[in-house]
Amino acid sequence: MTDRTGESRVWRAPSIIDVAREAGVSAQTVSRVANGMDIVRPVTRDRVLAVMDRMGYRPNSAGRALKSGRFRTLGVIMSELSSYGNTRTLEGFATAASRSGYSLALTPLWTIAQAGLTGALTRMADQPVDGLIVVLEEHELLESDLVRVAKIPTVVVTAGRKHPYLAIDTDQAQGARLATEHLLSLGHQTVWHIRGPENSHGARDRAQSWADTLRAHGRVVPPIVPGDWSAASGYAAGRRLAADPSVTAVFASNDGMALGAMRAFHEAGRDVPGSVSVVGFDDMELSADFQPPLTTVHQYFDRVAVAAVGMLVDRIEHNRHTVADPVPTELILRASTAPPPVPRAALAGI
Repeated sequence: MTDRTGESRVWRAPSIIDVAREAGVSAQTVSRVANGMDIVRPVTRDRVLAVMDRMGYRPNSAGRALKSGRFRTLGVIMSELSSYGNTRTLEGFATAASRSGYSLALTPLWTIAQAGLTGALTRMADQPVDGLIVVLEEHELLESDLVRVAKIPTVVVTAGRKHPYLAIDTDQAQGARLATEHLLSLGHQTVWHIRGPENSHGARDRAQSWADTLRAHGRVVPPIVPGDWSAASGYAAGRRLAADPSVTAVFASNDGMALGAMRAFHEAGRDVPGSVSVVGFDDMELSADFQPPLTTVHQYFDRVAVAAVGMLVDRIEHNRHTVADPVPTELILRASTAPPPVPRAALAGI
């Protein structure tokens, strides 16, 4: 910028002294207003705020952190930002953190090579954050890594419970039980399962619950059909299952694989749900627009995020170790499930 003589001057952000002089108050009063203290008279506070807005004054967050011992920032380490669940969970973190007066510092991991994860945890622990939320699978977290961040409060999301840190997750087992029992209640003799990746604890918990539920009802547990969360893997699994006429009910470990499986059934002439019923898991927005609309297990990613942020803020501000139960799921009934087809022999009256 230039002054009245036409000479260039380097722009300088307004200081607390500038605001105090313009508002006709002390620097201490400006500091109290900036920190939200309620001991300033309303008329004075409003005048100071108006001057701060007009001058573009921004309080020195680093200075405030030195005084209060807090940065009002939560660190998040997360992999697979493109996945539906992680996207929704990250959105929930941002909303919950903002409501609690915190901002987020995100460190995405494009690869889970152990050196990269170790470096990310170390860097985040050294950043000006008050606490850390780690969203990684159980197999991706080594005890030695979490020790690196032990100096700051930490909450682990969707990583199992085999560690000493505060943790929160969806009730994966309950969701799989709801899906399996729904299909059995319609009259299907058993339920086939398209599983998620082998190294996913969520996929593992859902598969275990599916098998346990079938056994509890005295039903045969069919061989697991592997998948990798993608619709393409669901399609491959669906082609395999469509060739077996005894398959009348399928529980896919996520909606993407359910979509691929339904495409394979349609191409094979297996009507959904007339010939085979399909249930997914997640309840992504497009699930209601599948053909037919997909019966699925709804995950409350926002509630998981709110619980994680709440546990972390409670630890930061009150040094409380709040333990939260897994967040329940809900079965959403749509048009992709129905009773099994009547055998031809029964139709012929034999």
